[in-house]
Amino acid sequence: MKGSAIENFSCVIYNIFLMNCTWQAGRDAPADTQYFLYWQNSRDECQLYIKDENCRNVGCIFQNVSIGMEKAYFLVNGSSKDSLIQFYDEYIDLYKIEILTAPLNVTAHCTRDPMGCIITWHPPLTSHVENTKCFQYELNIQNKDDPKEEKKLPRVRNDRYEFQNYNEKKRYTLKIRARGKNCLVSSNWGEWSEPIEFGQGKDYFIFVILFLIALGTITITLLLYCLFKRYCSSKNLFPPIPQPRDKFNALTDEDIQTEYLNLPTKSHTEKITTIEEF
Repeated sequence: MKGSAIENFSCVIYNIFLMNCTWQAGRDAPADTQYFLYWQNSRDECQLYIKDENCRNVGCIFQNVSIGMEKAYFLVNGSSKDSLIQFYDEYIDLYKIEILTAPLNVTAHCTRDPMGCIITWHPPLTSHVENTKCFQYELNIQNKDDPKEEKKLPRVRNDRYEFQNYNEKKRYTLKIRARGKNCLVSSNWGEWSEPIEFGQGKDYFIFVILFLIALGTITITLLLYCLFKRYCSSKNLFPPIPQPRDKFNALTDEDIQTEYLNLPTKSHTEKITTIEEF
C-alpha cells in the first residue's frame, strides 16, 4: 500500500556504544499497522523498541554498537490486517551519525612569569578510532564575572593550547568539544566538556586586601601598646590628684596631743573658814 512505509527515519550513536533509531508511521498506514526494525550487523530484530501512545513501534535502542568501515543496512517493514505495508531501507555510515563524547581530563595550569596558561586535555573516546590526530577541537573561554566577554580562539588539532591573554585578576570558565578531521569520524561537533574554572578572580584580591588591612591594623595596635608600656607608666600618664585640706579634720592625733599637753594650768586658791564654838 502506497504511503504506508515509515517516514523521517534517523539514527544517532552516543555514549560510544549506544544507538537510537526513530521514525514516524506512514501517512496512509492503517491504524493497526506495526513496524519492525532490522539492521545488517545484528542480523536480528530490535530487542528494545520505543513505543508511542498507541503502542506502535516508533523507534529502537541498540546496545554494544561497534562502528565499522562499511555502511550499515537498515530495514523497517510492517504488518497490518487490512493491507500490505511497504518496507523502508537505507544504508548509513555509522561514523557519520556518532555524537562524539566530550574531551577528557581538561586542565589549565597558569603561571605569572611568563604570564599565561597551558591548557591540556585527552581526546574523546570512540569505539573505532585511536589516532589522536583525527580530531579538531574548539575551546570556549569566558570571563566568569562577565560571560559576554568571550575569547575568540583558533581551532586546534593537538591536545594542548597556550592561552596568552590571561589576566590573573579575572576568573575564567573553560569548556572544549571535538569533531572529526580527515578520518572516519563524524564531522559534526560533539558534546561540550564540563566547564572548569581557572584564574584568581576579583573576590580573591578583595580578600587579600582586606586581610592585609586587618593584619596591618593589628600590628600597629600591638606596636603602640608595647611603646606605651615601655616608656610610659600609669603614674606618669595619670598622676594622683591632690586632696583638698579638711579644715575640720586638719589636726592629726599627734597635734591634738601636743596641744593638750601645752594647755596652761590654772591655779586655784583654797579659802578655809574656821568656825569656833562658844
